[in-house]
Amino acid sequence: MGAMHPECPQRLPAVQDQLIAVGISDHLMHLEAPLATREQLERVHEAWYIDSVEEQVPSSGIIHLDPDTAMCPDSLKAALRAAGAGVLATDRVIAGEVGTAFCNIRPPGHHAERGRAMGFCIFNSVAVAVAHALEHHGLKRVAIVDFDVHHGNGTEEIFQDDERVLMVSTFQHPFYPYSGTEGRSARMVNIPLAAYSGGTEFRAAVENYWLPALENFKPEMLFISAGFDAHREDDLAMMKLVEADYTWVTQQLRQVAERHAGGRIVSMLEGGYNLHALGRSAAAHIRVLSGL
Repeated sequence: MGAMHPECPQRLPAVQDQLIAVGISDHLMHLEAPLATREQLERVHEAWYIDSVEEQVPSSGIIHLDPDTAMCPDSLKAALRAAGAGVLATDRVIAGEVGTAFCNIRPPGHHAERGRAMGFCIFNSVAVAVAHALEHHGLKRVAIVDFDVHHGNGTEEIFQDDERVLMVSTFQHPFYPYSGTEGRSARMVNIPLAAYSGGTEFRAAVENYWLPALENFKPEMLFISAGFDAHREDDLAMMKLVEADYTWVTQQLRQVAERHAGGRIVSMLEGGYNLHALGRSAAAHIRVLSGL
């Protein structure tokens, strides 16, 4: 996305290197993601929007889809592969070939709406994966959990009228994209947290709101928009979570998945821009997901 942009290529090796450093990497199955197909994208994005993105790919340099979201010549392929990762992970988990999966992907996706790129996001990768589980595999109840520091407005916009989908989230508020507090319902359980909130406030939101909603909904599969930019070392926001909080919330979600979803979880990287904090937090999350 250009020099000095926080959504940088170094984010992915920051996670991979930390998995090696803590001794997890060799215990995981590593797969290369395919490109998402047009059919998979059109379940959650307007055809004209996909056409527009494809038409704007530059032959060189960088163009902007919005002030925060840029594309270079390879960005479309990266975004398609990020969405394809969720599809592949969903297939593998539902087939029982793996118990859980983490998609180490960029760009992030949860701000992308049906017909709009924003907030570093081109295609909504978690939405593509969820729609694949619903339409291709025929699941009836799917839950999306979003603990990124920013509200997943795109994910909400895509699924707000779909009774098969429950979304629970926390986010700093008021903060970009300045949404998430309006139109809440029993299926859109979005809990705003004030700036400088830490683990105490986050865990209370999970226990008081997320877990009761998830227990009542009884999802057949869980999808996680795993943003690690609520970490106290991340300068893009003003929250104070630490690795122990990501470990704890992943443990809670695994327990929900074990009770209702046969343990099935697909987690997909969203935000997280301090490279050291991102690597440590993602490794803590993956350690619990994998049962190591």
